[in-house]
Amino acid sequence: MAVNDTQPLISHLIELRKRLMYSLVSVLVVFLALVYFSNDIYQLVSAPLLDKLPKGSNMSATDVASTFLTPIKLTVMVSVFASVPVILYQVWAFIAPALYKHERRLMLPLLVSSTVLFYLGMAFAYFVVFPLAFGFFVNTTPEGVNFIPDISKYLSFVMTLFMAFGAAFEVPIAIILLCWSGVTTPEALKKKRPYILVGAFVVGMVLTPPDVFSQTLLAIPMYLLFEIGVMVSRFYVGNGRRKTPEEEAEEAEAEAEAEQQK
Repeated sequence: MAVNDTQPLISHLIELRKRLMYSLVSVLVVFLALVYFSNDIYQLVSAPLLDKLPKGSNMSATDVASTFLTPIKLTVMVSVFASVPVILYQVWAFIAPALYKHERRLMLPLLVSSTVLFYLGMAFAYFVVFPLAFGFFVNTTPEGVNFIPDISKYLSFVMTLFMAFGAAFEVPIAIILLCWSGVTTPEALKKKRPYILVGAFVVGMVLTPPDVFSQTLLAIPMYLLFEIGVMVSRFYVGNGRRKTPEEEAEEAEAEAEAEQQK
């Protein structure tokens, strides 16, 4: 391999390292700002369950260090979630130079939308799914059994749901990208609606805890988001072909002439 061939690769690796460092620094900064409030953050996350427990009931800590480590783990995860806009911007800054102008105009809204949808998925889990699911679990507790959830297991449970719903709400973005790249078309996806509906329940079964309640609450929004993705993808289908450098140059010249005429 010639030296000139290795230089672009090295420059890309250096750029990738820089973007990764920026992302890690953003997570660290957010963590340092939030770590003092780690117990308050855990209290906020556990509120949907505590509100459903019988009066006088509390959660438990079976591990000696869990009262300290569990809120810290949660704060780390919250720091990552809060840094998602910065992380996605670093991804955008890394891939943008390789895109043509019309592709940048189309990709930037997708990155912004993916961030908003991820947060909407987490909000849906917290404000809708958690109260319904925890109320269901508490009310179905067998007689003679004390429902005393462990704080570390509760953290694993809610983080699984947060990630599942955050990822599920990205379905429209995935549909748009598949149609834009030519892998499939909106018309082909419409014909597969029955299979998509079954697949949504299968994904809900895999991503959520083993109860029909959580699976249904994930599968239904996923299918609705699939329909939204199919509808919006029509706008991107006509823009799937990448323009050649000559076409891109001609477009830039036309835009420059239009600006001069103004």
